[in-house]
Amino acid sequence: MAKENSIKKDMSNGKINAAPLMFAVFIIAICGIIYELIIGAISSYLLGDSVKQYSITIGLYMSAMGIGSYITKKFKRNLFDVFVVIELTIGLVGGISAVALFAAYGYTKVYLPVMYITIITIGILVGLEIPILTRIIEEKENNLRMTLANVLSFDYIGALIGSVAFPLILLPHLGYIKTAFLVGFINIVVANIIIYKYSEHIKRIDILKVVAAFFALIIIVGFITADSTADKIEDSFYRDQIIYRKQTKHQRIVVTKHRDDLRLFLNGNVQFSSQDEYRYHESLIHPAMSLAKERKEILILGGGDGLAAREILKYDDVERITLVDLDKEVVEFCKTNPLVKSLNNKSLDNDKVNVINQDAYKFLETTNNKYDVVIVDLPDPNNEALNKLYTNLFYRLIYSRLDDGGMIAIQSTSPYYAEKAYWCIRKTVESEGLYTTGYHLYVPSFGDWGFTLASNQEFDKDDINLSVPTKYLNDDMVKALFVFADDEKKSKDKVEVNSLTNPVLFGYYEKAWDSY
Repeated sequence: MAKENSIKKDMSNGKINAAPLMFAVFIIAICGIIYELIIGAISSYLLGDSVKQYSITIGLYMSAMGIGSYITKKFKRNLFDVFVVIELTIGLVGGISAVALFAAYGYTKVYLPVMYITIITIGILVGLEIPILTRIIEEKENNLRMTLANVLSFDYIGALIGSVAFPLILLPHLGYIKTAFLVGFINIVVANIIIYKYSEHIKRIDILKVVAAFFALIIIVGFITADSTADKIEDSFYRDQIIYRKQTKHQRIVVTKHRDDLRLFLNGNVQFSSQDEYRYHESLIHPAMSLAKERKEILILGGGDGLAAREILKYDDVERITLVDLDKEVVEFCKTNPLVKSLNNKSLDNDKVNVINQDAYKFLETTNNKYDVVIVDLPDPNNEALNKLYTNLFYRLIYSRLDDGGMIAIQSTSPYYAEKAYWCIRKTVESEGLYTTGYHLYVPSFGDWGFTLASNQEFDKDDINLSVPTKYLNDDMVKALFVFADDEKKSKDKVEVNSLTNPVLFGYYEKAWDSY
């Protein structure tokens, strides 16, 4: 008690510099928000449904912070010691959080409990930080109004910087695991700053110095070995050998190879297999190209692998192909990797192909060009951002960019595995006044897969006439594409239109695939 009174006396006499403490508030705010974003992003990546994962993360995190803030009233003495212990603990727990989450998913079946425990633990620790620091600073300032204003200002500014730095700088350059270790190390650095700046006010300084050094060593080793650790864990997610992996600012790219089977995965979802991709791409492209009134100007939305462009380039009357794909690094990989180049026949190097790296929705909003054929070769609507590209407004934009007699072909997920999602896409396209029909085929890598064919004028699917060489399609197969079994049509009239304000498609999709 005498020592605590001595600290208060020294503070009131201005012997403690509050600047390092304010700096600590700023730094720990950055760290706190990044931990929250790491957990939400990893859970979204592994489990899907980012709204759900971020909602759970934020809800649990904020509740745990409240618990932490409540607990602080139990601490009445040795506040500097308490704060250093909190920083060291959060540095260790937060630093290993990403590894723990990925390992739980890759090697166990207890991901959700690990996720919840991690969120709650970090949340409680973060909830302890600011109240403890506020009490320390307030004892020095002896002005609660000014202390709260300063502390909260630094806290909010730090949170802003952390929330911007994570998606724009840290994740694209370091990935999840290295980012977590880096942020954990920063927390430990803050603890060391407090230890050495305010050593005379720390009761157990020798023990805390040893613990700080030990924790820092663990985090540094973790950071140095993060790449090999990440590779080892990621290898457990995939059946075949990984030959390429990269985190872009948009998504995770993984390429696997087993004998002659080359597969591209984006955020864990297979985009193609070299063994059967021709089935998918021939069926996506040739019905629309055959029925179009003209074939001069072609628009591909997605298709950064160049495989759809390969099929379109089989038509001599095509003058220009505009390929719009958000992720420049996916296109660049598919343009330069020898294995993929041999698969897409160097289509991305063709003079007729103009690649634009932009969001498909934004492109349609800004372009004034008209197209004879529009190919929508986008990933499934497995998150909210992709769901936007399956809404009525998106198809309205496509309609406005379609020449008279033009054709649209849309990859529309599986009418067998995700029946409601398939028919929802078809109904949403029809809601914008487009004439439609649907078709499907079996792709071994995907299963039964569906497409939507649409136009601004009436058309007859029986007029499809193949005029280019194909490996899978022939006249008999084309007719079979448009035949649906009864168990693939039972929800045809039981779905709603998908819109920005009522994203029902995402719900249909998640519910369907969660059952498999």
